[in-house]
Amino acid sequence: MHGSHILTCSRRGLATALAASSLLTVFALATPASAGTASATAGGSKVVCTSKKPGLASELSHDIAGALNGRQGTWSLALYDRITETSCELKADTHFDSASVVKVSVLGALLRQAEEAHRKLTPREVKLATAMITKSDNESTSALWHQIGSAGFKKFLTLAQMRHTVPGAGKSWGLTQITAGDQLRLMQLLTTENAVLTPTSRSYALGLMNHVTPGQQWGVPAGSPATASVHVKNGWLPRTTGGWRVNSVGAFTGGGHDYGMAVLSTGNRTMDYGVGTVEGAARVIHRDLTGAA
Repeated sequence: MHGSHILTCSRRGLATALAASSLLTVFALATPASAGTASATAGGSKVVCTSKKPGLASELSHDIAGALNGRQGTWSLALYDRITETSCELKADTHFDSASVVKVSVLGALLRQAEEAHRKLTPREVKLATAMITKSDNESTSALWHQIGSAGFKKFLTLAQMRHTVPGAGKSWGLTQITAGDQLRLMQLLTTENAVLTPTSRSYALGLMNHVTPGQQWGVPAGSPATASVHVKNGWLPRTTGGWRVNSVGAFTGGGHDYGMAVLSTGNRTMDYGVGTVEGAARVIHRDLTGAA
C-alpha cells in the first residue's frame, strides 16, 4: 500500500497568518537562557540538545548518537519535551520524501478549511480522514489531497510555519519534501492552543493518531511509557534509488507527559531495517525523558 503505488496515487489572509505566527512563536520550544546544551556526533553530523534539566542534554545527545552510529542510511531527528524544556535536533532541516507521514498535514489542511468555512467535516470527509490516518489508506488520501488543492495545502503550511515543507507535484503527495523540524512543529501545533486549529480540530486529529491499526503502531512509540497517550503516524516507501524511506512522527501526552518527536530516514536496505533505526533512536529518547524501561 505504501510502495511504488504511492507514486501513482492521486494526489484563507495575512491577518490570520500573522496571528497564527504570533501564537506559534509563543508555544514553539524556546531555548531558555539557563538551559544546558550538549552535542554528540552521529554519522558525521551533530546531535545538539538543550535542556533545563541538569545533565539531560548531554545524556540525550550521547544516547541518540549511540543508537544511530553504525546504522546504514541517512537519518534526521527532532524532539521537544515541554516538561523539562528540552529540545534536540539532528539535521532537522534536511529534506526527505514524506511517504505517508504527510497525511497528518493533509488532515490539518482539511480541518483548517472546514474551520474557515464555519462547518463541521461532512460524513464523507470523516470516513476519508479516518481511513487515511488509522489505516494509512492511500485512495482516501488522494481524494482529500485533490479536494484540498495545492493552494489550500500550501496555505496550511504557511499558517503552521512549516516553511521547509514542499508539497509533492500533482498527485504525488507521497513525494512531499518534509523535514524533521517541520514535522515536530506540526506535533507542537496539535498539542497546544494556537490560532491555526481549534481545540476540537486538534483533539480530533490526535484521536485518530491514537487509534492507528495495531500493525502500524511501530516507530516512535517504541519504548514509550505505559502512562502516556500515544499519537503516531508512520510512512514507508521504497524507491528505485535510495532504498526504503521509513519515517515516524508522534506526540506523547497525558500522565505527566508532554513531548513529541520526528525521526526520518532514507537509504534503508529493507523496511524492517529502517524501522529498527527509527525505533532504536525512539527507545533511548523515551528512556532518557521518562525513565521508561
